[in-house]
Amino acid sequence: MVTEKKTATHGTGRGHPELSDAERNSVRQFNNIYFEWRRLFAELFGTFLLVLTAAGGGLVDAISGGAVGRVATVSAPGLMVFAIILFMGAVSGAHLNPVVSIAFALRGDFQWRRVPGYFLAQTAGAVLAAAVLHGVLGFRGDNGATVPGQGFTDLQCLALEILLTLGLVSTILGGASGAQNVGTLSAFAVGAYIILAGLWAGPVSGASMNPARTLGPDLLRGDVTHTWIYVAGPLVGASLAVGIAYILRGPGGGPAGRKAAQGTLP
Repeated sequence: MVTEKKTATHGTGRGHPELSDAERNSVRQFNNIYFEWRRLFAELFGTFLLVLTAAGGGLVDAISGGAVGRVATVSAPGLMVFAIILFMGAVSGAHLNPVVSIAFALRGDFQWRRVPGYFLAQTAGAVLAAAVLHGVLGFRGDNGATVPGQGFTDLQCLALEILLTLGLVSTILGGASGAQNVGTLSAFAVGAYIILAGLWAGPVSGASMNPARTLGPDLLRGDVTHTWIYVAGPLVGASLAVGIAYILRGPGGGPAGRKAAQGTLP
């Protein structure tokens, strides 16, 4: 006797094999707009902390005459992302980056209609962090911003931001997949990648890999000359990472990917 499997649709436009009660409940919770303000606040607050650390490290290092040091400056954002994923990843998925939200949506793990809200929340968090740094410490030239390093061209920085973001989003999507999901170690993998990228590529482009992280300080200091590099590069890199994820694991939209992208609120 052949029985037909029922399918369910979860806002991604895809059909999936029948879910367990726990998975259906998770989908209902994610679709409940009542909790959306918590997710958006989580993205705002998380991105605020990330940019406060990433931009603040370079700024304090410049003001203090190098007391922070380059290794600590590039390590701090990775460690902060590690902490943020652990303490609020279950609320919003802890994207903290517009291109991560777009990548999850392209994979079918996140609803497109939520991407604009996440983008606005992430950008607001970045601008707020830059405003706090500006109010407390003031800006001194490019300190705290991500700009091309001395001796490097815009095109070189663009190419590097594409490659760096390709690796970052590949790490995020791989850690979120059913095959490679390793729980809290996924947070460690993402944080470690950010640190490694900063260590070897920071002097070239600042290793932003995040349009919001660059946009916040650029708007506050009133200089968007190089901002396009840090928007175009991560967008291209994230899109390539989605294509590679398809080659490695096929289409997204599975329970593990949705859980990682959407969180498990409440």
